[in-house]
Amino acid sequence: MEQLGPGPGNYLVSEANGTRSREVITIAQGHKLLPGAVLGKVAATGKYVPVDPANGTAEGETPDGSQTAVAVLFAQVDTTAAEKPGVITARDTEVAAHALVWPAGISEPHQSAALGQLAAVGIVAR
Repeated sequence: MEQLGPGPGNYLVSEANGTRSREVITIAQGHKLLPGAVLGKVAATGKYVPVDPANGTAEGETPDGSQTAVAVLFAQVDTTAAEKPGVITARDTEVAAHALVWPAGISEPHQSAALGQLAAVGIVAR
């Protein structure tokens, strides 16, 4: 796949030794994601998607887990045709806040909330 943007791990400031900060996960179909993309996890499937702070806020809508930021994508992944594995930063990491990739239209308050959620799992933005 052609590199569309920044290189793998470009958002990292520091992380734990070895690969303790990372995990291999499944990214749901339908996304073209760059390194540094902030991700949520759909509870029912265990698959990761771009964080969606508005998920579950519409009347009659039930949150599915994607509204909570839980990880940062390490390297570019294109799942437009099918779900694929991806590597995430999951814990014990400092990241460059300016290098994180957010969904289009996300508000500053939602970004701040997501940064707090990431901090709760040990991913601290600097």
